[in-house]
Amino acid sequence: MHNNSYSINVACFCSENFTKSLEEIKSFFSFRLITLETNTSHLINKNYNAIIVESTMNKKISLSDINIPKIIIQSKNEKKISRKPFEINFKLPINIVQFNKAVVDLSKKHEFNKNSLIKIKNYVLDKNERVLRLDDKTLKITEKEIYFIETLHSSKKPLSRNYILKNIWSYSSDADTHTVETHIYRLRQKIKESFGDKNFIKNTPDGYAL
Repeated sequence: MHNNSYSINVACFCSENFTKSLEEIKSFFSFRLITLETNTSHLINKNYNAIIVESTMNKKISLSDINIPKIIIQSKNEKKISRKPFEINFKLPINIVQFNKAVVDLSKKHEFNKNSLIKIKNYVLDKNERVLRLDDKTLKITEKEIYFIETLHSSKKPLSRNYILKNIWSYSSDADTHTVETHIYRLRQKIKESFGDKNFIKNTPDGYAL
């Protein structure tokens, strides 16, 4: 039996019989199991980390537009269905240990991925993949460049060259500020070449800003 604080909340859209089976073994899970009706409006603005749904019910209720990981339960002889990102198929009968691990791992992987994505203007900064995305275009950038963009994004005011020199690129304050300008120029050129955007990073009288 797991002694946990249930930081992972999992919604269950399953038949009455399968739901009862899960309820009987839920004390072995490392997540909180929450049984819901087929009305998916329950999921709106709720902090669910994953959804457990039987394949037969997955066809009846609309879950395709809900950005939550899904564990789709299939019968033993059922053909494997196509999987989308953050969806796994689990065939009956289930092994409690394997099932628990699959739900927890999928939830944590999705949470990690979600926290690594930062929306900036019309772009997405993917810290995990180390890329800047705009629609279907991607630009590979360095870890320092990611930190620089993220810092500019979180700052309410432009950042001075000296601040960037010391806190982003870790040079001493008496180093040549042209070092910063060189780094930023190269990044600007990469963004311009990839996305045709000359104004992603702005140079203001007070420093650099997005």
